[in-house]
Amino acid sequence: MLKIFINGLSGKMGQSVSKIANDKNYIISNAIESCDIVIDFSHPNNLSEMLKSSIKFKKPIIIGTTGFSKQQFKTIEKAAQEIPIMYSSNFSDGVLNLKKTIESFINNSSEIFSCEIEETHHTEKIDFPSGTAIDLRNFIMSVDKENIVKSIKITSFRKENVYGDHKVSFYNKENFRNFKHEALSRDIFAKGALKRAESVFHAKPGLYDLSSFK
Repeated sequence: MLKIFINGLSGKMGQSVSKIANDKNYIISNAIESCDIVIDFSHPNNLSEMLKSSIKFKKPIIIGTTGFSKQQFKTIEKAAQEIPIMYSSNFSDGVLNLKKTIESFINNSSEIFSCEIEETHHTEKIDFPSGTAIDLRNFIMSVDKENIVKSIKITSFRKENVYGDHKVSFYNKENFRNFKHEALSRDIFAKGALKRAESVFHAKPGLYDLSSFK
């Protein structure tokens, strides 16, 4: 069974990962050098030290922290040349399925639409808009080969006890379509990260995303 170092163990997501990992009989390691894989749900300020230690001890990483700067993403890309790294702003399989549904809609539509991405999270979330909302915007732009989406707007809300709601709407003067995913627990993100731990552990150096491994 894999030995996991949880970067950000004291946080709410870290505690969720720890709980699910224990339920699945993973071993929680107290140091990067003695683990098999690092799972990071912490803060962008912790990135540099985590990457430095992980590269030194050749440990793969799963990163679920959001709010990184462009320069920090470049640092992650550089580190992935030496160790396997999976990064995702959202480890819910539901969001992965949401993307597939949106892609199918775009590929099968001939109309021109405006798009609005509405995201709601708990009041303690530090990044605004959410990493998932930004990722959804970038995803829509990448799959819109026929340029049917003329504009994309992101609207953000912060409310108590909301783990992550994302609604993507496409509209014009004649039609309105919306697609939504609602997270009811932090545990779905922990389960999604742990689900891919074995695959990332055995992967070659490189930067992977949620769709890289089933």
